[in-house]
Amino acid sequence: MADQPISIALAGCTGLVGKNILQFLLSTQRSPPLTLHTLTRRSLPPHTPTTNQKTVTTNLIPHVIPESNTWPSTFPTLQPSPQIFISALGTSKAAAGSFAAQYEIDYTLNLNLAKAAKEAGVKVYVLISASAISRTSAFAYNRMKAELEDAVREVGFEYTVLVKPGLLVGKREDSRPAEAVARGVANGLGRISKGWLTDWWAQDVETVGRAAGRAGLECLEGKREKGVSSLPMADVVRLGRPEGGD
Repeated sequence: MADQPISIALAGCTGLVGKNILQFLLSTQRSPPLTLHTLTRRSLPPHTPTTNQKTVTTNLIPHVIPESNTWPSTFPTLQPSPQIFISALGTSKAAAGSFAAQYEIDYTLNLNLAKAAKEAGVKVYVLISASAISRTSAFAYNRMKAELEDAVREVGFEYTVLVKPGLLVGKREDSRPAEAVARGVANGLGRISKGWLTDWWAQDVETVGRAAGRAGLECLEGKREKGVSSLPMADVVRLGRPEGGD
């Protein structure tokens, strides 16, 4: 499939993981170049690499749509039609204002986007999920993520990849105090141990971004089994290495 045109749609590309998926896909060199559709409520940050830079070969097509609940209806209009849809879409309870509002984005919008993508002919769906989630969890966030995984499994993509990192190591603007402390510990341990003290419970967001992008491309290349598969932390680390996962 490497010599075939590939079109990808990406939602959540301004978040902690999503912007690293964006960076990876923009710098991915293929012939012919990738086409990348981004769905955002606001314009991409001014420092985002563009196709006129020497390090960028991907054809970037931004779609700025302030009302995110209308994003699903845009899928039939995306040209060239995407074969891959990657969702890193998510928010925090604090940013949304309530858990109910967070649920509308993290669950409802994500599921509606997945269904719209399937109806539009997308073959590969990659979802940024999380590890240690369960419908029976005492935490509402973990229950919501598990419910979303179960729901998208039923959508019926040719390939569904659930990316399940641990604690995300990177600069997050809305971290809770406990998360900020844990992230700081992970950063420090990762630097002094080159990852072997942290890879089993925390992953750098650049690693997660590379793993998600590569997983989607591997599906089209026939390197992954059809159906639903998970990418647990060990596989995120392996596939997200700068030099690739081989």
